Amino acid sequence: MSDRRVAFVTGASRGIGKAISVALARAGFDVAITARTVEPGEEREHSASFHSSDTSALPGSLRETATLVEKEGRQALLLQADLLDRPSLGVAAATVLERWGQVDVVVHNARYIGPGHMDTLLGAPLSVIENHMQGNFFAPLQLNKIFLPRMIERGRGRIIDLTSSSGFSDPLKPAGAGGWGISYGATKAALHRVAGILAVEHGPDGIQAFNVDPGYTATERIAQDMARFGFAANGEPPEVVGAVVAWLATAPEAAELNGHTIFAQQFCADHDLVPGYTGPQPRKPSGRPDLSGAHIAQFQEN
Repeated sequence: MSDRRVAFVTGASRGIGKAISVALARAGFDVAITARTVEPGEEREHSASFHSSDTSALPGSLRETATLVEKEGRQALLLQADLLDRPSLGVAAATVLERWGQVDVVVHNARYIGPGHMDTLLGAPLSVIENHMQGNFFAPLQLNKIFLPRMIERGRGRIIDLTSSSGFSDPLKPAGAGGWGISYGATKAALHRVAGILAVEHGPDGIQAFNVDPGYTATERIAQDMARFGFAANGEPPEVVGAVVAWLATAPEAAELNGHTIFAQQFCADHDLVPGYTGPQPRKPSGRPDLSGAHIAQFQEN
């Protein structure tokens, strides 16, 4: 059996996905990276609201992430894919299996970047909510259905879903005023159920599945897009999430967390995964609920 380790990361052109790809490369994985944006400066629709359009270029690209992966001494495979385009997802998955023969770790980091997640129920057409469900829920399921049989055949594999507190808590403010819309919260809730079910169905086959809640994280898109919706760019660094995902992808002790939700910021601090990082810092109240301390402990117990 080959000693090679292969990871497949969605939404890897910037932010948390880029940090995860680099962390996995540092941990010894060759990394297949997917996103819509291949080259710097490409323009894509990324407005958070159905009622406006924004196609300005966001920082980051698969090309830049690949360079960072290769600087860690690992191979990068660039695979353009769109969460709303099921054939493109199928081609991306088939390509990595054809070229590299295996996928050991799948990280579902990408989510639908397009109108709706900052719109209220009455402000978002059903078609927009359907786009979120396709991107945030059905796309990961499609990839799982492609990768799982090969993982089961090899007797091992890890699937990591980037979840969100919006999937199991209510905003303090309406969408557009510091909270989030039903298109985001409901579809993240759907994804949140997958890891636990996979752990039950395929734990005996050697499959491990985890939810990782990144917590409020400072990304390029938040800095560029989200201030007008009540979200400041004062989150924790994406490298915190990357370190936690790399631990889950490699640590034998991760098997004890199969099917569980890991709160990345506190977990990173507790396990000293990023030197000098002491955990999430207090911030001004916003539309996000407080899921630190006792709130997290209560959720974990439930």
